[in-house]
Amino acid sequence: MVRHADAGHRGGRDVPDEARPLSERGWRQADGLRDQLADAGITRLLASPSVRCRQTLEPLGERLGVDVESDERLAEGTGAAGALAVARDVRHVGAVLCSHGDVIPDLLEALVASGTKLKDELRWQKASTWVLTWDSDELASGTYLPPPA
Repeated sequence: MVRHADAGHRGGRDVPDEARPLSERGWRQADGLRDQLADAGITRLLASPSVRCRQTLEPLGERLGVDVESDERLAEGTGAAGALAVARDVRHVGAVLCSHGDVIPDLLEALVASGTKLKDELRWQKASTWVLTWDSDELASGTYLPPPA
């Protein structure tokens, strides 16, 4: 589970927030994520329909030859239930999900409440990753990867 890379600040634009693209810093972070995750056995990339989420995964998708799929269940404001449903749908394959700074803390709190062992303190910086591990049909553990340098 990846939080989208830097996309500047909300507001003051002539486009809806869902269309806000990555900043220059965000593109550098997306390239870093590509390098960080390229050898992780990933076969699917799913992102919130927001431009910044899709763009965060595009460099990785290009490297892997995998298209970035949009999934409304990862959109801003959808909470943990949608992200958990997407994760369950792709639990048998190596997948990266990209969402927002409100969805990810909701997801992490839901995981902790259900007994998932998170090996690191809860945080969700832009372009950071939570590697979640399944045991059968349950999310068993999670490890935090900081944003790429």
